[in-house]
Amino acid sequence: MSGSVRFALLVLPHLDAGYNLARWLLHDAHDAHDATQEACLRALRSIGNVRGDEARPWFLTIDRHACYDWMSRNPRPGPEAETDAAADPAADPVQHAIRKAESSALAAAIAALPLPYREAIVLRELEAMSYLEIARVAGIPIGTVMSRLARARRLLRRSPLLEAVGATRAGAEP
Repeated sequence: MSGSVRFALLVLPHLDAGYNLARWLLHDAHDAHDATQEACLRALRSIGNVRGDEARPWFLTIDRHACYDWMSRNPRPGPEAETDAAADPAADPVQHAIRKAESSALAAAIAALPLPYREAIVLRELEAMSYLEIARVAGIPIGTVMSRLARARRLLRRSPLLEAVGATRAGAEP
């Protein structure tokens, strides 16, 4: 099987996951697109090194490295949280507004996490990866994955952004 056919079969199904990870790590849609494109080029060059059952973690590892390389070449003074809230056209306007605010608050709280914690929570909760897969992608021991996830969840529970949403839901002033 040729490299381009193998790439199409093994990597392209995971392109959205790679972009999603890059979007969360880089906080910018254009930068995420560029990093994911770079990851695709790297993956294509080394497509012979992957087994079919390991394609997703393999590609996300490459994508993660492309993001970190991009961040080292393009440092930013601070995180800028952009959020995209999914619209539910069937919901009534009030419920839609509440869900949009909650979704925006959650996205902002995740974006505010330190990079190692944000990376772990995105891979686990948004990409539904196992602890072992996250360990492989991030190149860290599985115990470190578990502690990063625990710390990320603790930081999210304490997030003032999410506390304000909870207070609003309870009827109190944020």
